[in-house]
Amino acid sequence: MAHPPPVLSTAAPHAQTQTQLQPQTQSQSQSPPSSLPPFAPQSAALPPGISIIYQDDALLVLNKPAGLLSVPGRGEDKQDCLSSRVQAQFADALVVHRLDMATSGLLVMARGLEAQRALSAAFERRHVDKRYEAVVAGLLPVDDEWQCIDLPILVDWPRRPLRTIHAHGQASQTRWRCVAHDTQNQTSRLELEPLTGRSHQLRVHLQALGCPILGDALYAPPAVQAQAPRLLLHASALGLAHPTSGTPLHWDCPADF
Repeated sequence: MAHPPPVLSTAAPHAQTQTQLQPQTQSQSQSPPSSLPPFAPQSAALPPGISIIYQDDALLVLNKPAGLLSVPGRGEDKQDCLSSRVQAQFADALVVHRLDMATSGLLVMARGLEAQRALSAAFERRHVDKRYEAVVAGLLPVDDEWQCIDLPILVDWPRRPLRTIHAHGQASQTRWRCVAHDTQNQTSRLELEPLTGRSHQLRVHLQALGCPILGDALYAPPAVQAQAPRLLLHASALGLAHPTSGTPLHWDCPADF
């Protein structure tokens, strides 16, 4: 059955900011309090290609490199991934959430079923604070004020795994603000906070804004893809309550681009 036309097509940045973006109050942009306990060193070797930001008996916080799957995919050629590399060193490590293969940055794994249940519930209930950095095509005004993209996302079945903006899609919200821009290269650096967790949400929302992410092989036109050797999207901050003690924790991991 043919789908009705999407509610929004890609357009110039100024057109979308006028019709789809709602200013947020400054109080909503505060990061969670940081009360990170000391790093707990263990004898296990680092998983290949992955740095451990924090570890204790209940969780691991990892910095995933771009180009590595979070979990195994279909087929023998897609079995190498972050979770399998980590589980080779930490047998009790369990998956809680994922990052796109092309995205780098902070990812948490639970240690044991009890911690996995608590952390999975926190993600499901949106009790986890996540922030990303991205470099996008186009010049957006630098502003401390947060704005919100509120557009529903639907699987584009004929072109899976692509997603698209569609009236019948799942409700999806992304907060964003521009922190810098490069007039020479006509690009902007954004901070992003997904309020929902749809697949490809940040990439689809920024494409709809008219500012695709540099290096995005799925949603950017060829000229924008060619501006970077990888997707310039990085999970740079993560805040949550410890799954056993309830202590608020916060980690920062700036992008290397």
